[in-house]
Amino acid sequence: MTQAPKIERRPKAFPPPEFPPRKPKLFAKTPPAIFPVVLGLLGLGLTLRKGLAVLGLPGGVVEAASGALLAFWAFATLALLAKIARRPGVVAEDLRVLPGRAGMAASSMSAMLAAAVLVPYAPGLAYGLMALALVAHALLAGLVIWGLWQAPAEQRVVSPVWHVSFAGFIVAGIPALALGQTGLAQGLLWATLPVAALIWGISLAQLIARIPPAPLRPLLAIHLSPAALFCIVAAGLEQPLLAQSFAAFGAVILLALIVAARWLTQTGFSALWGSFTFPLAAYASALIGLGGPVGQAGLVLAVIALGVIPPIAWTVIKLWPTGKLAAKTNAAEA
Repeated sequence: MTQAPKIERRPKAFPPPEFPPRKPKLFAKTPPAIFPVVLGLLGLGLTLRKGLAVLGLPGGVVEAASGALLAFWAFATLALLAKIARRPGVVAEDLRVLPGRAGMAASSMSAMLAAAVLVPYAPGLAYGLMALALVAHALLAGLVIWGLWQAPAEQRVVSPVWHVSFAGFIVAGIPALALGQTGLAQGLLWATLPVAALIWGISLAQLIARIPPAPLRPLLAIHLSPAALFCIVAAGLEQPLLAQSFAAFGAVILLALIVAARWLTQTGFSALWGSFTFPLAAYASALIGLGGPVGQAGLVLAVIALGVIPPIAWTVIKLWPTGKLAAKTNAAEA
């Protein structure tokens, strides 16, 4: 019986690397992950504005810094819009990964905060920007729902990022109150409150059932944001009991985050640390707005936020020009 001839298997051929390496087109890889820290910086500026007003101190330096932040927000937004204009399909691609999903939601939320910064100087422009941001956020939420519907069941797990996608509309309550649009603020509060409550409940059950992967643990800080925002809007609507209730609930979340700080940051610094920035600023603002001893605690927390948020933001921002932020967060390329 003759043996079959041996078939030699050649190693798989790979194309040679490009030389010189191909450079992506301008803004083609803008990482949405830049926006959580932009959101945090804008939130910090608004918190310091409120704190200085309570203390009766001049706010010129803070207003100047907020103007610079507005310019940076505008640049980041134009960069993201340029990427989307080059190939609209990148929106759906960025929404498939958690950093991209959080970043895209934070982009429209940061526009809402930019509107709040503009209210004292250009209320008409602020109103238009707030309206556009709400529309953009609604479109993004719809795309997220569509993507989750199409995704396998294991990818439809509730995460803290759901807060920014589906309850993030409440951020617009801040400029709405400043513009005297109390009806809009009231509607946003009651529309988003049950959504956030559902996400909190499911997330707690999941946290009890299984430990989240270490790289994703910083996202747990996002749970503080809705509590802080509900407190701010409720206080602005003169609903003190509701505002105090969410301040107390936020205190429980913040205490849990502080106790678990080493566990949350076990894997070291990553772009997801941007999740720590806005919740801290928003909660400090919420406490300041309540006044009294709680307001004093809010001022202390604002000082802590001033020492924490800018270093985190700068560490994330400086990864953008080098392309490392896009690579580390799997940003889509147009």
